[in-house]
Amino acid sequence: MRTRWGTMAVMRVAVPLLALAVQPLAAQDPTPTHEQAEPPPVNISGFVDTYFNWNFERPTTHTNRLRNFDITENQFVVSAAELDVQRPAAPIGFRIDANYGAATDIIHSGSPGTLNTFQQAYLTVVVPVGAGVTVDAGKFVTHMGYETIKSKDNANYSRSFLFAWAIPYYHLGVRASYPVADNVTIGASVCNGWNASALNSHKTIGAMVTYAPVPSLSLAAGWIGGPQQPDTLGNDSRHVIEAIVGFQANDRLSFAVDGNYGTEPVGGATMVWKGVAVYGRYLFSEASTFAARAEVYSDPEGYTTGLTQELKEITLTFEYRLVANLALRAEFRHDWSSAPAFDGKNGSGTMTHQSTLGIGSIITF
Repeated sequence: MRTRWGTMAVMRVAVPLLALAVQPLAAQDPTPTHEQAEPPPVNISGFVDTYFNWNFERPTTHTNRLRNFDITENQFVVSAAELDVQRPAAPIGFRIDANYGAATDIIHSGSPGTLNTFQQAYLTVVVPVGAGVTVDAGKFVTHMGYETIKSKDNANYSRSFLFAWAIPYYHLGVRASYPVADNVTIGASVCNGWNASALNSHKTIGAMVTYAPVPSLSLAAGWIGGPQQPDTLGNDSRHVIEAIVGFQANDRLSFAVDGNYGTEPVGGATMVWKGVAVYGRYLFSEASTFAARAEVYSDPEGYTTGLTQELKEITLTFEYRLVANLALRAEFRHDWSSAPAFDGKNGSGTMTHQSTLGIGSIITF
């Protein structure tokens, strides 16, 4: 089993990925005709993300168990090299995110195919109804989750257990969003199964709402549900609900909380997974920041992680920007489990904890 509400900037809940901005048409002269209107420009950007991670337990497998993306230990790794091409919808646009690297391999490990080169590839149309309904069709990242696939948009380098085990990465289908007010956006989606799975003839439905009652407070809620097993095993639905709260205390300090609860009937029993993560970030200067995350994730039947356990972790991340487009992150993380889930020292069986120190380099352009 296996994203995202939207991009995280300064440890707050950002506008969801569904709510794309609508840019006005450019004009050749002050009174353009329909034929003279110019389309918005095509924007090109991207990043390269590499890391080196050291596990203090020295596992002979060189693997950080239960992690997501920072899995490999004591090796230099190209996690992701991405090129993004986007034309804002006015009223028609598109987005293509092309990826290469270890993170891409992990995301698509269970679904080989030609689309795996692209993290996202979708067409956008703004329907002129009211304030404008934004409709995307194609492959796009999930609306669930606080953290994102792109490391550059997260405050911590590693991802939470909630990101790794509670929600999908992406979908293939159609989604729409509408700003019902300046501070409220709603959205819905109809897609194939988790991570574009086509195991059955049913569809997965998603819904979301974001609300910012005041500029310093953001509230978001999301749901996703639908059958994920083959048709031959029935049509019992997997459901996940999520609530996210973001608070900007001042220009330097911000906090967020992400809570998640998932269920799925299997063999007459109901599988449950749930968790909560708390985030904090402090900006020392434009060049340096400190971020912390604490988390508890429960998998009482072992349905998502493969082992009956309760997981906990604390992550401390310091970021320094040598220049505007080059960020270096030093991160210490300690994981606990109620079961022996991690590789022991030098091949000595399994342990209930692991500690790692990682260095990540993120170049954006």
